[in-house]
Amino acid sequence: MSVSISSAIQKYLPLATGILLAALTVGFSGCGGPWRDTYFKKGVGRLTQEEVREQLGPPHTAKTPALGGDSLWTYRFALSEQDLTSWNSSFVADASHSVTSMMGKGTEAAKRTLYCYRYTLTFSEEKTLKNWKREECVPGTRETLTAK
Repeated sequence: MSVSISSAIQKYLPLATGILLAALTVGFSGCGGPWRDTYFKKGVGRLTQEEVREQLGPPHTAKTPALGGDSLWTYRFALSEQDLTSWNSSFVADASHSVTSMMGKGTEAAKRTLYCYRYTLTFSEEKTLKNWKREECVPGTRETLTAK
């Protein structure tokens, strides 16, 4: 019997190790929160309205004062819990799900919960990004849904 367990370990260990390594790589590459946060942080004082429009499409709302001044753009996006956390260990669960699926077990995955977030961008009269913020479309939604 120990021979069959040993041969099974030798057979599946390289496969499981490879999948786990790939999951770790994907998991760690997602560190740092939503990519839009990084994009805007690096873009303050540099990004133009045209560059933002090319990257994200037209804003959901845009307010430009008729007599000059700062413009205000808003975008809304659905973000998952994984998108919002700077480091999320769910990749381990994803890896184990992948391994069990490949071994013929566990065919259902849990559905991810999505939250609505609004990005508010302020552009100067020169049409460069002055500041930005991210907030829930409906404040308190995430806390309410994740309360245990």
